Amino acid sequence: MGLAVLIAFGVTALLGLVMVPWLRKLKFGQTILEYGPKWHSGKQGTPTMGGLMFIIGIFASVAVVFLTDKFMGGDIITGGNLVRSAMYSKLFAGLVMALSLGLVGFFDDYIKVVKKRNLGLTIRQKTLMQLLIIIAYLGSLKLSNCSFMYIPFYGSTGDLGIFFFLFGIVLIYGATNAVNFTDGIDGLCSSVTLTTAVSLIVIAFMRNNLGASVVAAALAGACAGFLVWNWNPAKVFMGDTGSMFLGGIVVALAYAVDCPLILLPVGIIYFIEGLSDVLQIGYFKLTHGKRIFKMAPIHHHFEMSGWKEKKIVIVFSLVNLIGCAVGIALIKFG
Repeated sequence: MGLAVLIAFGVTALLGLVMVPWLRKLKFGQTILEYGPKWHSGKQGTPTMGGLMFIIGIFASVAVVFLTDKFMGGDIITGGNLVRSAMYSKLFAGLVMALSLGLVGFFDDYIKVVKKRNLGLTIRQKTLMQLLIIIAYLGSLKLSNCSFMYIPFYGSTGDLGIFFFLFGIVLIYGATNAVNFTDGIDGLCSSVTLTTAVSLIVIAFMRNNLGASVVAAALAGACAGFLVWNWNPAKVFMGDTGSMFLGGIVVALAYAVDCPLILLPVGIIYFIEGLSDVLQIGYFKLTHGKRIFKMAPIHHHFEMSGWKEKKIVIVFSLVNLIGCAVGIALIKFG
């Protein structure tokens, strides 16, 4: 796990030396919304699609650790009493899902930077792609006899049948887009995901799932490496390429430990961000123009209330850290 953290951090941070100037040279800059906070206009043109840095960092880290372990005669992916076929399916199908969602984000970002606008793929196009990826992922778990979940204080549910797909589609689609909503100010999504990744390292270890711990460790290291470039003032943004990938890998890790419900506490900020956007839109339509928040998602509300970006990142990360502690306690005592 330590090796996974170091490799992911090093590769991601060092890639910034090459990719940030390259993205700037290609003029792959962020287009800032006209109706957003006025002080965000200074970020116009900041290179985006930087999520490629930590995607490469994570895959490089996981490959080196798993291959090194294999050459040394180990089998960390199925360590303990885990079923081989099930664990390979959970981890590798999860990584493929995350990469596929990142590819959807890449298409979205590419259209934005080429056409110099804030709208890339339409909501319908993006949703259709996401649903196809999610269904394929859930189908692979079903074929590997992993269509169950662990619930703290209850135990294993057994085969959930069609509910496994219905629940999974709602959860994965909602979680992926909630992570995307969290990526709105410098360092926020990276920092929150770092805390979530650390909790998933612990939870996977407690669940005797060393393979998932390694992937979570790579995620933590990559997020830390990206913060070198993404901390306020950001020199690069992750774009939808990065946020969609992060949403996918966080969900994949929750499924790898058989407890997708654990995303609620360990990703509480994702939930709050997504819920704030839904509430804002719903209230706006019901009241014909009134708003609950000054701006949604909720991190923009605090910005409009006078909070500095660094303060929002620190406070939100601490809140998510509390949620992570709750999640770990649920696994420990549940």
